[in-house]
Amino acid sequence: MKHFLLPLFISLILISQSFGQSYNNLWIPDTLIGTNFNLRIVDTFAQIVNTGNQTITGGINGKFWGPTIFVNKGDQIQMNVQNKLKDSVTIHWHGMHLPAVMDGGPHQIIPPNTIWKPYWTIKNEAATYWYHPHLHEMAMEQITKGIGGLLIVRDEKEKALALPRKYGVDDIPLVLTDRDFNSSNQFSIVPYGDSMLTNMTLRAKYDVPAQIVRFRILNAAIERSYNIGFSDGRTFYVITSDGGLLNVPVAKTRYLLHAGERIEILVNFTNQNGTNVDLKAYNSSLGNNIPGGENFVTGPFGNFLGKKDFNILRINVIAPTVNPITTIPNTLATNTYLKASDAQLTRQLTISDSMGFPNILGPNAFLINRKLFNINYNEYNIPLNNTEIWQITSSSIFGHPFHIHDVEFNILSINGVAPDATQAGWKDVVFVPGRTGGTSSVVKFIAKFDDFADPLHPFMYHCHIALHEDEGMMGQFIVTNTTATQNLSPLNNDFNIYPNPAKDRIFIRFNSPNQSAYYIKVIDSSGRTKLMLPQPKLENGIDINSLKTGIYHLLLTNQNNMITGSGTFIKTE
Repeated sequence: MKHFLLPLFISLILISQSFGQSYNNLWIPDTLIGTNFNLRIVDTFAQIVNTGNQTITGGINGKFWGPTIFVNKGDQIQMNVQNKLKDSVTIHWHGMHLPAVMDGGPHQIIPPNTIWKPYWTIKNEAATYWYHPHLHEMAMEQITKGIGGLLIVRDEKEKALALPRKYGVDDIPLVLTDRDFNSSNQFSIVPYGDSMLTNMTLRAKYDVPAQIVRFRILNAAIERSYNIGFSDGRTFYVITSDGGLLNVPVAKTRYLLHAGERIEILVNFTNQNGTNVDLKAYNSSLGNNIPGGENFVTGPFGNFLGKKDFNILRINVIAPTVNPITTIPNTLATNTYLKASDAQLTRQLTISDSMGFPNILGPNAFLINRKLFNINYNEYNIPLNNTEIWQITSSSIFGHPFHIHDVEFNILSINGVAPDATQAGWKDVVFVPGRTGGTSSVVKFIAKFDDFADPLHPFMYHCHIALHEDEGMMGQFIVTNTTATQNLSPLNNDFNIYPNPAKDRIFIRFNSPNQSAYYIKVIDSSGRTKLMLPQPKLENGIDINSLKTGIYHLLLTNQNNMITGSGTFIKTE
């Protein structure tokens, strides 16, 4: 939104919110259920603003955002991610405990017209996770376009509870973000938007039944935090943190949700048929060092929503469903959390501000460990099965939501104080407050790195403000198995491809025993990558039906020595 139009825009918003017909029906993302999922990332467009031009967007299997994927703990799932964008992309499975080569960080780049096929066994607890782009220096732009989706894990522990779970009826996803629209209704690539979007809907409204309703809330914003609460001050009950159920529901009237974080809440609408209430962001009370608490009017961070209270969702209460949930459980789980005494070591990390870096967007660069991200440098080698305390000391004037890949952790303390009960569960994002005066803030969390050693592909840690991530506020680590005996000698890496030529499927035969594939790429005769297969299961062969007729090169990295060999095959009709 052009800033000289802000006064008019504000007036229109205030006028429109006084009439019921100004609200738009909340869009509920479609669902995918099973173990094999096809995700097609496309450049597209959507009518987000009610009048005028459609907005150029990016979507997954649709016009904006992507499907909600339901999976069960213990299942092995296969993702078939096809990039139909004009640009390269990555898709990161945020919060998932999975091999680094499947994680979708900046290293797993999917070129245009390429299919990436990661798979993994779901080891996470039941909770709300998500997937989104993670291409270095492009995350902000691609997330702004609307690429992403929810990933919901179910398990037997959650299933045994009397909780709402009718998707879109009493179990409602809420994806919170904001966007800036220019005069042609197109997105501006900026950290803060002038317009609140809930499930990609402007001025959203939704009908909920007069019973206990579950909201799964994701902060998918580029930068903004949301201090959520209800317009009538009602109590709601937090039942999950990022990575699973809390031990008991925690009563709150406000919850400050930072970029990348998720919570699930229960709200009691019993006997309220015919009433309405607003879910709001009470951001006027936020300090200037919290994202969204600034009150810039102009410049790169100027926006209408800064340091203001605003609506997230108008809720209209209608008749209850058949067999409604009408009570909130007293207990949810019996979690055993990690203790400081479990740790083998404490890693010391720093967050700091640094002025004057060249080629950095915005007026200030934020640094982790006093350096910008280098994709070829691993900051830490973490021994497999290590339990570690990560202590983050921040001299930054601004607060940062810190996210780590691979593991869920437990917060030990924030500035010496034990976490609030809602933050005491399994987490993958922790907000590191800005310094107070001249005193740095200190956050400690503990995690166990109990799986997925990989000497080649790292995991990431970074600020989850996409602008800061793109600017280089990120580092990486590898998990190493020091007890494994890896043969790094130049073993015979020869293999044969058969049948050749082939129409539907090819197989790999190694010429030396005890060899397997760590990674396979299939490249066409023009040098374009067409298939990316991390740790492929070669007993099933390689499906080549997506390839056109022609000559292809197959690059195979050997699991035993990480040496890459090549072969050629012909795809026939």
